[in-house]
Amino acid sequence: MSATTTRLDVRESDDPPFERINDALTDLGPADRLTLVNGFEPDPLYDVLERRGFRYETTRVADDEWHVEIQRA
Repeated sequence: MSATTTRLDVRESDDPPFERINDALTDLGPADRLTLVNGFEPDPLYDVLERRGFRYETTRVADDEWHVEIQRA
């Protein structure tokens, strides 16, 4: 089975994005990657990712755009 990359852009979400992010993480296969696009650095998410066994790399693309590449550790 090949790895997939899913892009989840939560910048325009009217609701708090945690539930959508959590659903995407739950669906992530062992070799899959999630690219989270956010309007700010999601510091509170990092602890959640680490506790759930994910690794991540964050890149600031613009003043109001952050990309977080997430994979299972």
